[in-house]
Amino acid sequence: MFTGIIEEVGVLEKFSTGNGFGVMEIKCSEVLKETRVGDSIATNGVCLTVKEKYSDSFKAEVMGETLEKSNLGNLKAGDKVNLERALRLSDRLGGHIVSGHIDGVGKIVSIKEESNGTWFTISAPEEVLRYIIYKGSIGIDGISLTVAYVDDEVFKVSVIPHTIDNTILSYKKVNSKVNLECDLIGKYVEKLFGGKEKEENENSNITMEFLRKNGF
Repeated sequence: MFTGIIEEVGVLEKFSTGNGFGVMEIKCSEVLKETRVGDSIATNGVCLTVKEKYSDSFKAEVMGETLEKSNLGNLKAGDKVNLERALRLSDRLGGHIVSGHIDGVGKIVSIKEESNGTWFTISAPEEVLRYIIYKGSIGIDGISLTVAYVDDEVFKVSVIPHTIDNTILSYKKVNSKVNLECDLIGKYVEKLFGGKEKEENENSNITMEFLRKNGF
């Protein structure tokens, strides 16, 4: 698990693909501290396992499905990436609970700079937007941000200068693709509610529709 508070911007030094997966070597320094082979590092919000560790970089394998369902497959040598080590139980939870499992890829449709921050408007697939709520949390390339607006097609976040300066958002442009991870709570609630409703429909005459009609 992660917090969405980026520790370092690394540089993708090497990226090879083949046989249905890829291998990344990422140059960095901060996230290597106390990191061992087998540990997890979120890379643009994607949970990757450290396969090899060097003095100034690490290697990680990326499965084919991850390459297809995130923006990692679009990266090339020289690109910068957001990095965060896995959360320790003793750490402050400065952002929100982030799993490192991407729900979908969004596209930046506008960037508007203001005196106290920068507004990003991002389009997202319907299956992602359904879990995004006003004032809720969203992971964008691994960055924990607060939703300031949402409708049926896009959502907006306002990003403070510190976050812009210390993440790869400063390199993003209109039409750039970003990894999106929704808050876990909504997905768990939907799963539990849906499973319960199905069970009631199969085993009882009392359904959620019956309860709603009768004021419950």
